[in-house]
Amino acid sequence: MANRYNSIPLKLSQGTLTKIPTAVYQTTKYPEIPLSVNDTYVITTLGDRLDLLAQQFYGDTNLYWIIACANPDKVGFSSLFINEGSEIRIPANVSQIKSLYNRLNTL
Repeated sequence: MANRYNSIPLKLSQGTLTKIPTAVYQTTKYPEIPLSVNDTYVITTLGDRLDLLAQQFYGDTNLYWIIACANPDKVGFSSLFINEGSEIRIPANVSQIKSLYNRLNTL
């Protein structure tokens, strides 16, 4: 899997302390992930993490963000950890979600 930030354009931003322009990524936009009858629902257990679930269901730890986006009320973007006993949705159509992501983040 390629780095999901590869398609995010860079822009110049003036540093706050040095006033030297620096290349930074533009704000990353994440898609709303539509429900599908093919989605999987799991109850998390002790030790579950978003990256481990992404590996289990998608074969790629880098796709943890898809699970996070699909469960905004249960999963924070600042952590890979999930509360034990949470029911979370594992979206089925990964290629469609990645396509939506790329459309939102490509000039």
